[in-house]
Amino acid sequence: MNWLLPEYLADALPNEAARIERQRRTVLDLFRVHGYELVMPPLIEYLDSLLTGSGQDLRLRTFKLVDQVSGRTLGVRADITPQVARIDAHLLNREGVTRLCYCDSVLHTMPATISASREPIQVGAELYGHAGYEADLEVVRLMAAALSSTGAAASRIDLGHVGIFRALAEAAGLNADQLDVALTLLQSKDVPGLEEFCASLAEPYRSAFLRLPTLYGDAAVLDTAAAVLPVLAPVSAALADLKRLADALPELPLSFDLSDLRGYHYHNGIVFAAYHPGSAAAVALGGRYDGAGRDFGRARPATGFSMDMRVVAQIVGGDASNGAILSPYAGQDAGLMAAIAKLRRAGETVVEILPGQGVPEGPRCDRRLVFVGQQWTVETIG
Repeated sequence: MNWLLPEYLADALPNEAARIERQRRTVLDLFRVHGYELVMPPLIEYLDSLLTGSGQDLRLRTFKLVDQVSGRTLGVRADITPQVARIDAHLLNREGVTRLCYCDSVLHTMPATISASREPIQVGAELYGHAGYEADLEVVRLMAAALSSTGAAASRIDLGHVGIFRALAEAAGLNADQLDVALTLLQSKDVPGLEEFCASLAEPYRSAFLRLPTLYGDAAVLDTAAAVLPVLAPVSAALADLKRLADALPELPLSFDLSDLRGYHYHNGIVFAAYHPGSAAAVALGGRYDGAGRDFGRARPATGFSMDMRVVAQIVGGDASNGAILSPYAGQDAGLMAAIAKLRRAGETVVEILPGQGVPEGPRCDRRLVFVGQQWTVETIG
């Protein structure tokens, strides 16, 4: 049984691989016309560099090994975003706005969900050097456009802001242990557990934490939040940022969830997640992570998103091919070779029947090349 793959790893067979590759090209072309430059970080880096600023959650998801050259600990990347932040801060060293994109495999020690692969194909876009909400607006629009371009348009895009929880926790005087407990309870929507945790907190913070799980829905929830949460400058600023995005994106199916704290130790501003009926989990995730690159020598404002092309390909399904053309074996037939070459230059798939072979079982052939009237002509099969 040595040929079996480890759990949560799988080969991409021809049809799925074709879908993934077509969608990859579509998304990267979309990024390109929006000014995002492609980068290709290495699969393995020194562990310290790979986990810089990423938080404990990424550390637990990262495979580790010893470099036989240096003797130092290496990590197999579990997320490309920190690598791109390193490239922006340390290698490109630009002063203004920089837009970068990427697409490649990452590896997780454990799957993110029970149906996820441990080897996602992560595609994403990151915008560095602009701290204003306009950058978040661009990235949310780009995320929605990327999903639509693949045929997996978002049915809902949730927006949140980790600054709200951060401000409440600081004002309530939560210590590190209490902060971790509150995060876990809110992320799991454990209302009974949250009520027990908040019993010892002073007002108005006790009520504020208990209200957070209920503050989700359409844009009206932002007005509700402003009315029921304590008047703190960071909370007001966060709600104002969310309101500006809501007003600027009437074309998108926005909703709001003020207790969405995924990536809390990494993100420090607006966060967002896109959903599709074909997936129980979010199909794209992103947010602001200002200060990216600080440990690489330059703190930079940053916002971006990523998604897994394997998940998108599963959602879209179907046959990615446009059908192929079946051709007799060309051999030394100059006319047939020229006809085949012309079709291939036009982007058509042409499959030759090798001598002694029948119709191939590979690409779906719905047309064939036939010699009619002294020329090679394509006709529909059947």
